Amino acid sequence: MDVSHAIPAKAPGRASLRQRIAARAGLPRMLTTIRERIESLPYDYPPAVILAADLALLVVTAAAVIQRHSYFPSVLPLLAMATAFLPIPLFAIFRISPHPLLLKGSALASCALFLLQPVNADFAPFVLVIVAGEVAAVASRGWTIGFTLIAILELVAFDLAGHVHWGDQSLQGLPMYVIGILLGMFVGVMLQYQRRFLYQERENQAIRSGQAADEERRRIAREVHDVIAHSLSITLLHLTAARRALQTDDDVTEAVEALVEAERLGRQAMADIRRTVGMLDAGPAQLTPEPSAADIDELVGDFRRAGLTVDYARTGDLTTVSGAIGHALYRIGQESLANVIKHAPDAPAAVRFDVTAEAATLVVTNPLPLDPAPRRDTGMGLRGMRKRTELLGGTITAGNGDDGWTVRVGFPLRTGACATLSTMLPGRLWNKQEDT
Repeated sequence: MDVSHAIPAKAPGRASLRQRIAARAGLPRMLTTIRERIESLPYDYPPAVILAADLALLVVTAAAVIQRHSYFPSVLPLLAMATAFLPIPLFAIFRISPHPLLLKGSALASCALFLLQPVNADFAPFVLVIVAGEVAAVASRGWTIGFTLIAILELVAFDLAGHVHWGDQSLQGLPMYVIGILLGMFVGVMLQYQRRFLYQERENQAIRSGQAADEERRRIAREVHDVIAHSLSITLLHLTAARRALQTDDDVTEAVEALVEAERLGRQAMADIRRTVGMLDAGPAQLTPEPSAADIDELVGDFRRAGLTVDYARTGDLTTVSGAIGHALYRIGQESLANVIKHAPDAPAAVRFDVTAEAATLVVTNPLPLDPAPRRDTGMGLRGMRKRTELLGGTITAGNGDDGWTVRVGFPLRTGACATLSTMLPGRLWNKQEDT
């Protein structure tokens, strides 16, 4: 049986079609490899800049070769063109980095080979112009000036030998070429300075990002400190009241009420802490209303229900207090009353909250115990209160006075600085204040 007819013949051109497809598929891979190798260079320039310089060098050398068509079949122009691009195969094949010395040597040799066969209006000296820019962009000042001087001296030497022509005169083209080399050097120097400024800006940006992160951590720490200090202080007062009710009066009902209130405040504290810590990675749409000036009444009520004697008085229209200032006043009052429980648990406190058209003032006072513990302005609470006040342009004093320990804070209202800062803060944080 003849099986030769059973094997289908290959369609003409099918193999070449596969080869073309394979070649097209390999082209992106080759371009990717070239790009990766260019990016691995130690000069940190975009591949587009390096390829643009190589393209300019290709155009100049090709023009110089075409100008020397009358010298054919001499291979000297082609050798000069290959010498100009010598750093490329050395880097691609042998991974030899294009050191400034290699760039300079190949450019000087290429230009010299071209000038051995002089032509009018020669493009060959522009090889030195392009490489002068490349060397100035990657090398130190000494390498740059040295190459520039050597390139100019090479042109002067060939000009004296009568190989640099522009028209019918040899001296007319030399000044233009020298100026071109100087301009190429200045372009390279500008590129290098631009790269240095880019590094400096990246470093400054990293420093600013670190400072912003530190400030955000400090802000979160202040919020968490204020919430915990307030909640734990009131919770401890309720627990103390429950213990005393059970120990002295054996009043189970009163003890249960105190424990229920302590449980409520504990759950509220946990919710506040979760919300505050959640600000670290929450987007603007996830933010919830923060306490404002209208919540100071409820704040005092919490401390009263916990057993702290508080004489509270408020005057003025709260609608004139912006959300940012109201939040700061709430946190400062919260921290001040928590400090009363901490440092003078059996002493009464007095809170005065006055709002006028010009300012909002909050004063918290309490008598000191007979043997007061030393209270220095070094704790996180006082530092946090001062920081909040300074950010909004207010004033705060905290220390011993005629009436005992006094914390007095005041914020100017309707000032340019506060109004500007208030408009910069997210509006949804203060919806609760606006609704009041």
